[in-house]
Amino acid sequence: MQLADFDYALPPELIAQVPAPRRDASRLLHADRARGVLGHHAFSDLPALLRAGDLLVLNDTRVLPARLFGEKVPTGGRVELLLLRLLEARAPHDQTWSALARAAKPVRPGAVLSLAGGALHALVETRDDAAELVHVRLRAPDGATALAALLERHGHLPLPPYIERPTPFDQDHRAAELAALDRTRYQTVYAAHPGAVAAPTAGLHFTEELLAAVAAAGVSLATLTLHVGPGTFRPVRGDDPRAHRMDPERFEIPDATARAVAAARRVVAVGTTVARALEASGGRAGAGETDLFILPGHDFRVVGALVTNFHLPRSTLLMLLAALLPGWRPVYEEAVRARYRFYSYGDAMLVE
Repeated sequence: MQLADFDYALPPELIAQVPAPRRDASRLLHADRARGVLGHHAFSDLPALLRAGDLLVLNDTRVLPARLFGEKVPTGGRVELLLLRLLEARAPHDQTWSALARAAKPVRPGAVLSLAGGALHALVETRDDAAELVHVRLRAPDGATALAALLERHGHLPLPPYIERPTPFDQDHRAAELAALDRTRYQTVYAAHPGAVAAPTAGLHFTEELLAAVAAAGVSLATLTLHVGPGTFRPVRGDDPRAHRMDPERFEIPDATARAVAAARRVVAVGTTVARALEASGGRAGAGETDLFILPGHDFRVVGALVTNFHLPRSTLLMLLAALLPGWRPVYEEAVRARYRFYSYGDAMLVE
């Protein structure tokens, strides 16, 4: 197995920069492994493609608006923070986070940052050059307002790097309009538990009406939570993918979901995050972390079918798909030929 085995050619114009006008108006490529055929559909056709007795499992994580822009005090140098993980909460208005920091010059311990036009203050406590991380102590300037409320009001959603967006520094007239679009459409309609730095994008296609249609078709619905971390964008380095190590991600599978999995005729995972959580846990209830890396040769013990978007070349997500669909390459070639839209805001596949 070589990293080059997971490469493919993608015209840049097929990388979706905005979502479809309606969530369920995305296209859906149906890959039927048993019959070896492909079908072209709208995502709204999904209820008719599933089977009565199936269990559709959704990831109800919610993306944190954890991208903050501001300046160093007193120099005024521009800085961008992406909050990754809460490390310590002394009070709702006083917390320490691990974060990625971007600035013209490295952000050093002791630096004071004014973020979101002064809505938040941050003190850089430590820096880990090897991991490119800083630990920052965030505080509300008034000493009272909860940081969660300030993030919801002033934070930006951390979109993948291939979705091009102006920043508040750019003075672009489209910035506010696009930020408002992303706040709505880069969350699933069933997002419930904040903690992710990226959306479980296969779920972005569902509407409340479509979920009702799925249930009406005799398909059960269940949820789990896996908080997507920055490792989802971490590239695989080296020629042998088996040497790659996934970053641990937190997940929780409720008792009701575990019972539904045990009783289901077939489990359909909505997204690679759901597939990893179910395969790592064996479908059993509980909470923990997983660094499971699913590669070709993996024996799927829980997941029988997968709804997923189209993934980046050489990515761990594409490798998971290849484990379930060994003949993925002609499927992707057909998607390119038919001008499907790729990646987070793009179209979807049903693999069964």
